[in-house]
Amino acid sequence: MKKINDMAGESLRDRSRTYISDKDKKKLSNSIASSFAALVFLFAGWIYTRIYPDQAVVSELLYLVSVLIIGIPVLMTAVRGFLQRDVGSSMEILVSVAMIVSVLDGQFTAAILIPVILTVVHFFEEKSIMGGRDAIEGLKKMQADTALIRTPEGGEREVDAKTLAVGDVILVKPGMALPIDGVVLLGEADMDQKSLTGESQLKSVGVGDKVYAGTTDMDGLLHVRVEHPYEDTSFRRIVDLLESAEQMKLPETKLIDRFMLYYIPIVFVIAALIWFFSKDISKAVSVLVVSCPCGYMLVSSAPMIAALGAGSKRGVLIKNPAFIDQLTGADSFVFDKTGTITAGAPEAVRTAPCDGYAEEDILRVAASVAAGSLHPTSRAVIRLAQQKHIAADDGFAVTEIPGGGLSGKKEGTEILFGSVRFVRSRGVEIPWKEEAEGTVSVAAVNGKAIGYIVFRDTLRTDVDDTFSALRKIGAKRIMVLTGDNRREAAKIAAEITADETLSELLPEQKLEKVRAEKQAHTV
Repeated sequence: MKKINDMAGESLRDRSRTYISDKDKKKLSNSIASSFAALVFLFAGWIYTRIYPDQAVVSELLYLVSVLIIGIPVLMTAVRGFLQRDVGSSMEILVSVAMIVSVLDGQFTAAILIPVILTVVHFFEEKSIMGGRDAIEGLKKMQADTALIRTPEGGEREVDAKTLAVGDVILVKPGMALPIDGVVLLGEADMDQKSLTGESQLKSVGVGDKVYAGTTDMDGLLHVRVEHPYEDTSFRRIVDLLESAEQMKLPETKLIDRFMLYYIPIVFVIAALIWFFSKDISKAVSVLVVSCPCGYMLVSSAPMIAALGAGSKRGVLIKNPAFIDQLTGADSFVFDKTGTITAGAPEAVRTAPCDGYAEEDILRVAASVAAGSLHPTSRAVIRLAQQKHIAADDGFAVTEIPGGGLSGKKEGTEILFGSVRFVRSRGVEIPWKEEAEGTVSVAAVNGKAIGYIVFRDTLRTDVDDTFSALRKIGAKRIMVLTGDNRREAAKIAAEITADETLSELLPEQKLEKVRAEKQAHTV
């Protein structure tokens, strides 16, 4: 049994992408394990009957064990649902009655297969909504649940983030996610805020800047003063919004739920009448089996499964079936920028060499120090160098400066690669105007700038085709919302055919814009 349960759990882990709640995983794996075990005993009883036809007691005992394994959980759910008048347990109620009557009539095979089919139906029902649950569970894991604080002796101690109070000071090291919203008291770092704002470019923060729960410190040690408790951060508000949305139901589903309140008594009456007039209990069992609302369960799940499957193949997570229903009347479409109309990661899009240098020189110099860093900008440099078949020089001792850039030394040669501010702070003269588009990183060798590389979150190639297709099916307005700064948003707006592009928005501000749009349009 343990092996079967492990197999079921492994199957669910493989099928459910990255995150499944422990409760759902345990529930489904136990149901699958019980079904496997019940079928094993059913098969054993069938084999025993063929081999020893005169020993019916043993085979019936095997059948009874099978019924108990698969039937007791269903029966418990049915009793609980009946007492609580829960329409969601309507299938279990009918299945339990059909199963009991089948056992009394000696139809053990039917008594076993009916709840097995019920398990299959529930599996697909759970799978149809698992994607949304997985997304929420995965999002919750992005907010750290522990924090580091300084001890009076000058050491460090890990504490539960839920115990932090406003005014406490925590330490945030490179690679750590923030558990709270706060203000930087000491240190500088590049923060990955994609989970909160959607902006792919890292944001440099220093003393006095606000930092938010769910974002990640990429490269510097920060001392952060807690501004909000663990349960009242910007990140938790996003999770709360998603969990509220998950409770939505289609109008059709609500109608079916009301119908099911009357359906079960009607089925019982019909089965009883057939038994009374025909004197054949097997016909009454047939009515109960045929009346089990498997079709109702599958009809409500199958469209969800099909829609979720079709969407996921195209890179779209559909959170709730109600959204699909609303699409038929939509005339205004609102897009988030990062990862939706853009690729969602910084790309090196252009190089600008100084006089006397070539693109190859810049990429070789930058790649020589970028090879020793996991920073997203460094990875973009390596990708561009590989695309152009430019090899980096090996052997540089690389130092990563938080919030600034990279410094590499080798046999009397020093390379600097990073922000304009960082390179200037090292005494390097920048002989050009700063770029007005994208993020710029400067390359310098032995105190002399040789050029710069421009990074941008690049547009997907089919954005305008998508917008055109939407307008053909009735879209009157197309809006793009982003957490990017105004300069970057203006650049994106100039390259697409959206009616409006709004920038520097936090998630709750994006929600406000959507609600305002809904005043005049179906969004």
